[in-house]
Amino acid sequence: MFSDTLKKLSIPLYVFITGACVLIIEIAAIRVLSPYYGNTIFAVSAVISVVLLALSIGYYYGGKFADQRPEESIFFKIIATSGFAVIFLHLAGIVFLSNFGYQLSIMDGPVISALLLFFGQSFLLGMLSPFAIKLQQKRFPETGIGQVSGQVFFWSTLGSIAGSLSAGFLLIPHFGVDTIILGTGFLLVILGLFGNFSIKPAQKFLLITVLVIASFFFVSGFSLQIENAVYQKDGLYQRITIFDGEYNGAPARFLLQDKNTSAAKFLQSDELVFEYTKYYKLYEIFTPNPAQVLAIGAGAYSIPQALLNDLPNATIEVAEIEPGLFDLSKKYFGIQDNPRLHNITKDGRRMLHDSQKKYDFIFSDAYASLYSTPQHLTTQEFFTLAKEKMSENGLFVANVIGSIEPKPHSFALSEMKTFKSVFENSYFFATRSPNSPETQNLIFVGYNSDKIIDFNAPSIKNSQNPIISGLQEKLIDVNAIDFSQQYLLTDNFSPVDYLISKEFDTLN
Repeated sequence: MFSDTLKKLSIPLYVFITGACVLIIEIAAIRVLSPYYGNTIFAVSAVISVVLLALSIGYYYGGKFADQRPEESIFFKIIATSGFAVIFLHLAGIVFLSNFGYQLSIMDGPVISALLLFFGQSFLLGMLSPFAIKLQQKRFPETGIGQVSGQVFFWSTLGSIAGSLSAGFLLIPHFGVDTIILGTGFLLVILGLFGNFSIKPAQKFLLITVLVIASFFFVSGFSLQIENAVYQKDGLYQRITIFDGEYNGAPARFLLQDKNTSAAKFLQSDELVFEYTKYYKLYEIFTPNPAQVLAIGAGAYSIPQALLNDLPNATIEVAEIEPGLFDLSKKYFGIQDNPRLHNITKDGRRMLHDSQKKYDFIFSDAYASLYSTPQHLTTQEFFTLAKEKMSENGLFVANVIGSIEPKPHSFALSEMKTFKSVFENSYFFATRSPNSPETQNLIFVGYNSDKIIDFNAPSIKNSQNPIISGLQEKLIDVNAIDFSQQYLLTDNFSPVDYLISKEFDTLN
């Protein structure tokens, strides 16, 4: 009786496991592409579309092949071949992406790369479901084809759910993408090679388990390392790399999240590295001595650390969604625990919504990938929420990357239009030049006060801080900009990835 049950469930079990493998590969594929093209809607859409295309063609040809040769040995050979394809294409992908990934645009690149790297194994895995239906119906001819089909698709879909959940909640948080993909490939190879072995099911299960565990140990150290990297591992949202190099001739340490250099620190001084980060000093003009400060997006926690040094009586809260960055910043960037520094692992907008505080100063510097601000942090609703959480005379400063070249449907100009619709008293600075059409860091300033700031005032022009004294030269004249052809970004409509892609393509 027990052996009959095992026989009845053996094919559905293989379908369950291979269905899980499809989703694990699909989710991991997005992480594979993100260092080169960003974790954008283009990368997600490309991977999903290519996998679905491959599966659909696999279903079609798998059904035809199953009718011609309904043999269990072929079923297991397809599983093994798909595993070899996963391993080979992933290794080939490392070579391909390292040589050509940065040469392709963020719109075309994901499609081309996904076709080359993820079509083959997905096609083979797609062949398995119709094959399984044919084999199961052959094993149990008394069972109707409809019932057999329903059972196979039930187990395949259930496996896909298990694969999706395990990838997001278990595998990616604890293993690198290389380990996950290569381990999945080895698992498929093992399943295929041992599927036909004439040993008892319990012994087969034990053997497979041992080999799967061994394969994960084998691939756990495999990764393409960046030169001079002192740390490289997948975070919960992005691949995190910390490496040493130089900036303006001085030794520095950099934090790379996917493709975006999100932070840096000089190794021989405490001076902030990137020019835009020095604009946090704007609080001195607008709201001196803020008591409650919020930083949305931490990077290497350089700005929160600078605020702690500047404001001995202030409480600094940091909303950073990547859970490992705080500990990494303490280990590699010299950040120290401080009772006035409260690190909160939460999305910045969600934290603002949940907070009962009124903030004197909010500094927003959060990026999803590349130069793309998370869509929900670009909208009119987000800025409205931030303003509601600001104290009287409170200050909101945001770092936005874009071009102020006057052209229709510009991300930076659309963001300006949206920002101005909430903050009537607002100012915008170009860190390079307000006359430059190039993509640059733009500083958005919203002031929760009716007081108009004169940047030609002696107290500002005579400041010892070159950032403060040079503000008038960096000020963007918004009265000279025609905003009629720009979008008003809302939660309902905020095509950030599309708008950013048009500007980023000019940088490649």
